Amino acid sequence: MIAEELKNDLKFLANFEHANNLQWFFKTGKGQYGEGDVFIGVKVPNIRKVANRFVELSLSEIKKLLYSRIHEERLCALLILVDKFAKSNDTEKKKIFDFYIKNAKRANNWDLVDLSCPKIVGNYLLDKNKDILYKFAISKNLWQRRISIISTYTFIKNMKFADSFRLAKILMNDKHDLIHKAVGWMLREIGKRNQLQEEKFLKKYYIKMPRTMLRYAIEKFEENKRIAYLKSRI
Repeated sequence: MIAEELKNDLKFLANFEHANNLQWFFKTGKGQYGEGDVFIGVKVPNIRKVANRFVELSLSEIKKLLYSRIHEERLCALLILVDKFAKSNDTEKKKIFDFYIKNAKRANNWDLVDLSCPKIVGNYLLDKNKDILYKFAISKNLWQRRISIISTYTFIKNMKFADSFRLAKILMNDKHDLIHKAVGWMLREIGKRNQLQEEKFLKKYYIKMPRTMLRYAIEKFEENKRIAYLKSRI
């Protein structure tokens, strides 16, 4: 089982018209966050089916896919890693986690991050030292910074909010809209489970939050409360 076989399967499913739509949606133009990313137009459910067929692919072959310029090939590689991680023992999980961290910059669009890091990085670090997330949070690399906060989605699902709040503070002054959205999303997820905890954080920091971050964070609040937060920012 080799990477070239997987690439051929994806090419068979390619759709030029869909590829053009994806190029626009994922901001691949000059100066945009996805600049240079190339799509061939394979839909995610079909990518998942290909990933399922190639779950036995070795890490060395997966690495070839991760360093492809084609978005769907990188996504397929990451979905294979997610499947492998879920089926692995502790020793194998560490190997996959280390591989992911070493090649994290190749998860270089927001969907690649969001569909992989909670299930690998978040799951692995749930009961372990989380220093790597704080290192990533101050990285110059946009995708490592997004990984740092989105990985905490797994912690949130397990009612562990402390690291999400700490990382949110570190990322509060980030310049990139994709980080504002990511942090706001994680705060919203905390609020779904414990709105008092989210509001305790917001009351301390909402004035200095980027507006997009705040809007995402309060999206599920009762309307009057949501409007009050936004109006107090004017």
